[in-house]
Amino acid sequence: MATRSLSFFRVLLLFLTLSVRSNGQGVGINYGQIANNLPSPGRVAILLRSLNITRVKLYDADPNVLFSFSNSQVDFMIGLGNEFLQNMSTDPTKAQSWIQQRLQPHISKTRITSIVVGNEIFKTNDHVLISSLLPAMKAVYSALVSLGLEKQVTVTSAHSLDMLQTSYPPSSGSFKEEFIPYLQPLLDFHSQIKSPFLINAYPFFAYKDSPKEISLEYALFQPNQGMVDSNTNLHYDNMLFAQVDALYSAIKTLGHTDVEVRISETGWPSKGEENEIGASPENAALYNGNLLRLVQERKGTPAKPSVPIDVYVFALFNENLKPGPISERNYGLFYPDGKPVYNVGLQGYLPDIIYSSSATTIKILNVWRAVMGLAVAGMILDMGVRMKMR
Repeated sequence: MATRSLSFFRVLLLFLTLSVRSNGQGVGINYGQIANNLPSPGRVAILLRSLNITRVKLYDADPNVLFSFSNSQVDFMIGLGNEFLQNMSTDPTKAQSWIQQRLQPHISKTRITSIVVGNEIFKTNDHVLISSLLPAMKAVYSALVSLGLEKQVTVTSAHSLDMLQTSYPPSSGSFKEEFIPYLQPLLDFHSQIKSPFLINAYPFFAYKDSPKEISLEYALFQPNQGMVDSNTNLHYDNMLFAQVDALYSAIKTLGHTDVEVRISETGWPSKGEENEIGASPENAALYNGNLLRLVQERKGTPAKPSVPIDVYVFALFNENLKPGPISERNYGLFYPDGKPVYNVGLQGYLPDIIYSSSATTIKILNVWRAVMGLAVAGMILDMGVRMKMR
């Protein structure tokens, strides 16, 4: 029991450190809900508060979730689904109505910082949908401007790395030719409104497809020889950073060095089909544990060393109704009952948090409050010492 308590305190302090040092950036969590057995949003709010996770990405604008996080310190990215884009692109008043119905009722009490318009649109290869993306984003932005919210809420979209034609070496990154007519004005718009370009990046997929060519250690941020980009002589010791820099290179080919890339999804499955090589709880713990360490250290990629990586881990829970292979239902850090799927944290561990009773909830909250109290007391003591020294 003492070991578990120590583990809890270590991980709690890790997330406290991540939150304090990141100034609103660093690590967040994807809160997907394609399941029929998840805890209520109110219980999820307690879980995230106990871990001091203050950045959450939704795939919709679920009013139950947004209401449950009222008056919290959590920043939300909310999603506007692909199904809305075509109508909004042809009728901007639809965007105004969406904002008024989904965002306005909550923004006075819940911190909504971004609207993600569409998800992995280019992966659909639906050119009607693809051509609707930018007009829909502009309609949403115009609606925010009309309400005076454009400085409070950014407008962006999340993309898949499938949009890249070339990703190796990173300095040769380029977009698929058929997407460039859409991406050029899209990047111009990102530059104009100063919003980040979001990417869903999964080294797992690359390793699964080519386990003989790609080192598992390279995919998991473990010690390895890595690779040197022959064009820049930059050394890469992990695949995620290489993927991000390949995207930066592709963006540069379209004339932009002023658009920041942020990682809207990344993770590793704890279970998969027989042919999904590498899907295991051990590898998932290594991937996410090492990723959190890099975030804590405020690491940037080799091509952008002064820009700390900005990451949303996928995902908070295993989602039992997600379609596709077994791995799709096993990216969560937690089972729906609140038990961790595997341990990850400062030393590669996440605490055993089980919200099975009100007594447990109260106990966890009291520990969290005690840690927060110690942190505040430490800051006050430090200020007092400094004043005395003066």
